[in-house]
Amino acid sequence: MKTDNTELFAKAPVNKAVISLVVPTVISQLITVIYNMADTFFIGQVGDPNQVAAVSLCMPMFIFLTGVANLFGIGGSSLISRCLGTGDQTRAKSAAAFSIWTSIAVSILYGVLIYVLRPVILTAVGANEDTYDFCGQYIFWTITIGAVPTVLNLELAHLVRAEGNSNQASFGMALGGILNTILDPVLISVLHWEIAGAAIATMVSNLTAALYFVILILKKGKNTVLTFHPKCYRLKMGIAREVLLVGLPSCAMNFMGVISNITINKLMASYSNEAIAGIGIAKKVDMMSFAIATGMSQGVLPLIGYNYSAKNYKRMMSAIKTTFLYSLIIAVASTVFLFTCAGPIVQAFIDDAKTIQYGQLFQRIICITGPCISVTMIVITIFQSVGKKIQPLILSLLRKGGLDIPFMFLMNALLGVNGVVWATPIADFCAMLVSIVLFLPFWKKIFRT
Repeated sequence: MKTDNTELFAKAPVNKAVISLVVPTVISQLITVIYNMADTFFIGQVGDPNQVAAVSLCMPMFIFLTGVANLFGIGGSSLISRCLGTGDQTRAKSAAAFSIWTSIAVSILYGVLIYVLRPVILTAVGANEDTYDFCGQYIFWTITIGAVPTVLNLELAHLVRAEGNSNQASFGMALGGILNTILDPVLISVLHWEIAGAAIATMVSNLTAALYFVILILKKGKNTVLTFHPKCYRLKMGIAREVLLVGLPSCAMNFMGVISNITINKLMASYSNEAIAGIGIAKKVDMMSFAIATGMSQGVLPLIGYNYSAKNYKRMMSAIKTTFLYSLIIAVASTVFLFTCAGPIVQAFIDDAKTIQYGQLFQRIICITGPCISVTMIVITIFQSVGKKIQPLILSLLRKGGLDIPFMFLMNALLGVNGVVWATPIADFCAMLVSIVLFLPFWKKIFRT
């Protein structure tokens, strides 16, 4: 059996293949960012910094769900694309079934734990008497109820993309994003549910997108290696090890991102709720740069993995070069835009002078290393696509947690609130340098093959 896009992976012009896979993925990532920002934007229209701060405080716990989705989605996607490159359909199906059902079990467990331990967790992430109840409402709908649909939405997009169906994967993610953007103003402002309305909108949107992917896979039937059939679920053939170890770096980056966000929120909480709201808005806006880097890298992952397994190294190297070029051009352009338009962008989120003052300064600081993020993310994805485990894990831990958290405390002691924010670009620049050092030996080895 050949999947729909075998020809795209193996024979189409590299430039066309990269664009076909990357453009829809970048668009879907940007739409995801927009609907993630929608919660902050529409809650900001309520004019209550405490509710904006609550969304920021809850975001690390919600981001962890992305880590779970990446663990099984990227790990499964890499293995599936490599199996397709060698023609091993049976192992590809088992990788899909393992990824889907194990992620569902982990999501349910996480949702229950967050609900049971919420008094301890919310206090730990910096919630106070002004934000505690708002945080409780938000995590109930987005995590306790919404964990499984959120993970499935993101994970199934990865797995669908593994067969080259980038357009269909992007449509599913865009569907959820557009629906969330429509529901937010209705539930927040019209029905006056405020932060609870934002949370319900997010949950319903992810559920709708997840159902789209389930229906898509079921309709494809025998024309896809993606399957929900329990008989295909196996722990043998090295499937669990391969999926988990390859997906671990992306999961670790998200997990350390959670710790990083908790740390920055705790440090900001020592200044004011407006500082928390300001950094929350700045980080959400800067997600545009991260979305572009993520879309470029994740979009090309199956193309690199397929050709690496098929030993078509010349085509693989050409795909890497093309992706690097496009990614850097777009990253530089987005950095210029976010830096120059920081004031109007932040002001669009909330009409609070102190929050705007913090937010526009923080945004300008954070966005300057957008191109660095782009380089690091592509290198991480290249290693993941060929089944490497150590290099992407090192880079993921360096970028989030390994460097930025120590720098936060150091820069806070030296420069105060602004110093806390400077830790992020410093860490991103250092991680890029390490990624280049790790990538060059791999590139030279492939070049000599």
